[in-house]
Amino acid sequence: MKTTKRSLAKLVLLASFAAIFLASCTRAPSSKEMLSLWNDDAPAKKALVEYVESVTNKNSADFIPVERRIATFDLDGTLFCETNPTYFDFQLFIHRVLDDPSYTPTEEQKALANDFRATGNVPPLGAEYEKMLASAYAGFTLKEYDSYVKEFMQTAQPGYKNLKRADAFYKPMVEVVNYLVQNGFSVYVSSGTNRLILRALVCDALGLPPKQVIGSDNVLLSTNQNGKDGLEYTFSKGDKVLLGGVNIIKNLQMNKVSTIVKEIGYQPVLAFGNSLTDASMVNYAMYDNEYKSLGFMLCCDDLDREYGNLKKADKMRADCAANGWIPISMKDDWKTIYGEGVEKEN
Repeated sequence: MKTTKRSLAKLVLLASFAAIFLASCTRAPSSKEMLSLWNDDAPAKKALVEYVESVTNKNSADFIPVERRIATFDLDGTLFCETNPTYFDFQLFIHRVLDDPSYTPTEEQKALANDFRATGNVPPLGAEYEKMLASAYAGFTLKEYDSYVKEFMQTAQPGYKNLKRADAFYKPMVEVVNYLVQNGFSVYVSSGTNRLILRALVCDALGLPPKQVIGSDNVLLSTNQNGKDGLEYTFSKGDKVLLGGVNIIKNLQMNKVSTIVKEIGYQPVLAFGNSLTDASMVNYAMYDNEYKSLGFMLCCDDLDREYGNLKKADKMRADCAANGWIPISMKDDWKTIYGEGVEKEN
C-alpha cells in the first residue's frame, strides 16, 4: 500500500513538473525578448510596446480587433539596406546592363549604368528612369524573373564584410515585424521597388505571403498575346505570363495611399518609413483614423556600422517633430544593424 502511495505521489510530482515545463514552452515571448536587439531605453521601442500592449488589451479603451490591426512598412532604408551603394532594384538594373552577357542594353541604359558606376549618382525618379528599368526585363517569365532576382540576392552586399544582399535587412526592424505578427497584426510591405522583386526579396525573409507585398507594377502579358490588348485576348492552355517591359505605377508618395486603399481595404494603424516619399503612407495611417495609430520614421544617423547621412538624419528628426512622427535612431536605438560578424569595409 505504501509503495502504491509513493508511486502515486511520484506520478503527481512528475505531472506537475510536466505541466510547468509545457507552460514555459507555450508561453508567449515578452516584448523584451522579441525586441532584444533594441536598447532598453530607446524611446521608439517604448512607444511601440506601450501602443501594442494597449491596443491588444480587450479591457483597454484603445483595443483594436485583430482584423483591423494593419501595419505597413517601406522597404529600402526602413527594413533593408539602401545606403551603399543604392536601392536594390537599381543595383539589379546595373548588374543586368553591365554584367549580364545575355542582355544587350540600349545606349541610354548603358549611359545611365556607366554614369552610376563612375559617379555613384542615382538618377532622379521619372518616366524615363522607370522605362529603362522596366524594359531591361521584358520577356522574362515570372519564374525566370524570380530566379534571376534570387540569384542576384546571393551576391555580396557592397560596402560590407560577411553580408549577402539577401541578408541585408535591418535585424531590429525584422524583430518589429515578428513582434507585430505575434500580436495579431497583419504586416504589409509597401515600396517603390517593383512588386515581383519585392516578393523574391522579402516573403521568405519576413515570412509574409505575396498578397501582403505592394510595390511598383509593370505590364504583364501572355506568351501568345502578340500585341493584342488584354481585353481582346484570352489566356489559354500553354500560355505563360511574361513581363511586358512597361511600367504602370511607381508606388511612392500618394500612390502608396492609393494602392493601400485598393489592396488592403482597411486604413493602417501603424506605418514605418524613412523618407518623404513615405510621408503620405505614414500620414494616412495617423490622420482621421477611428483607431489609435502611430507613425515611425528611421533616421540614418549611424556612421560606424552603416553608411549614414547626418544631414539627412537631422532633417528627418525635424520632419518628425513637425508631423508627429516618432523617430527611430539607428545609432542610439539599436544594439546591432546587420548582426554579428558584419562590418563596414571603410
